[in-house]
Amino acid sequence: MLNLRSLSTAEADFDAAFQRVLHWSAETDAAIESRVAEILADVRARGDAAVLEYTARFDGLQAESLAALELTREELKAAFDGLPPEQAKALTQAAERVRRYHERQKQACGESWSYRDEDGTLLGQKVTPLDRVGIYVPGGKAAYPSSVLMNAIPAQVAGVPEIVMVVPTPRGEKNPLVLAAAYVAGVHRAFTVGGAQAVAALAYGTATVPRVDKITGPGNAYVASAKKHVFGQVGIDMIAGPSEILVLADGTTPPDWVAMDLFSQAEHDELAQSILLCPDAGYIEQVREAIERLLPGMPRKDVIQASLEGRGALIHTRSMDEACEISNRIAPEHLEVSSADPHRWEPLLRHAGAIFLGAYTSESLGDYCAGPNHVLPTSSTARFSSPLGVYDFQKRSSLIEVSEAGAQVLGPIAATLAYGEGLQAHAQAAEFRLKK
Repeated sequence: MLNLRSLSTAEADFDAAFQRVLHWSAETDAAIESRVAEILADVRARGDAAVLEYTARFDGLQAESLAALELTREELKAAFDGLPPEQAKALTQAAERVRRYHERQKQACGESWSYRDEDGTLLGQKVTPLDRVGIYVPGGKAAYPSSVLMNAIPAQVAGVPEIVMVVPTPRGEKNPLVLAAAYVAGVHRAFTVGGAQAVAALAYGTATVPRVDKITGPGNAYVASAKKHVFGQVGIDMIAGPSEILVLADGTTPPDWVAMDLFSQAEHDELAQSILLCPDAGYIEQVREAIERLLPGMPRKDVIQASLEGRGALIHTRSMDEACEISNRIAPEHLEVSSADPHRWEPLLRHAGAIFLGAYTSESLGDYCAGPNHVLPTSSTARFSSPLGVYDFQKRSSLIEVSEAGAQVLGPIAATLAYGEGLQAHAQAAEFRLKK
């Protein structure tokens, strides 16, 4: 019998019980932090040699040089050419949808602009791509070609000239779908190394691995800790926590669909979180029954059960309006609005990594092929952060060109404020340009 907690917003102790469900500590184990710091320092000091030693120790992959662990463009193409036709077609179609979405995103927010004041002063913004980015693709227990597409394609659309991929291949086992995805997504260089040592190599550069400007992509606790440590040397996308799904249901979606959507996040790992909010108590019981019936047939049923019992919840709300309010408090990574009229509720939803509207929009479609990015803020950080996008691979420079006439207007203003701050050189730099 699955021990999945049920809550009701009508209960007096709901808030306290609700907070216990949401609680998750982002603190990294002290031993991991210490080990990661050692690895980063060693790679920074010894470069290729250190990366090779850690790759042999942690991945069981021996090589005489780090260059031997670099995948050639020909190898990536061979992996794509060797895929079964249905996989090659699905990968190509997914890549095209992801690329099309991010091209629209670039048009909306990623272009330079400028204007001139009445006095001829030009003001604007210049948008340029990063020179080189590194993408981390998890390997080991599972392979994630979708992560390749979601990290490399927006970088490519942004105009990044060089995309460097790192992916662990324990015991030298290369996943052809990951390599094929790198080929389709336009990765320029790829190395079969992973872990904190790969993050260090990207952040500091070695004789073989070039230093990048930003590192994106998910990984285990060691990778997350390493990204946190190197931030400042390079940019990073985010520190990702366990995966999350919140389903807002009005009781009109088949219960089996919702049960499987809850499973879709629970199967990631034991710390993943799956929550259902619904004003229909009878429907919640139907979903619970579907969970009990479908769980034994899931290959990862032990992981799903641990996740649901540890961090999952079925929450009965007074109304859909209240469910939307609670959703905003949670600020989930994935938010499904499983309703007959999802557009009625969407305006009430302010905080979510991605919002999936309607019964037919399963979260898994967003993970693989809908188009928007699946690298999303977790652990309530959707309150202040956004999905990975083209904008993460660009930077903005302000443009200022002051005309002679403009200097006469702006100079006295700047000088007055500068004198007030006690910065005389600032003031006089503005005054020297004033007409005598």
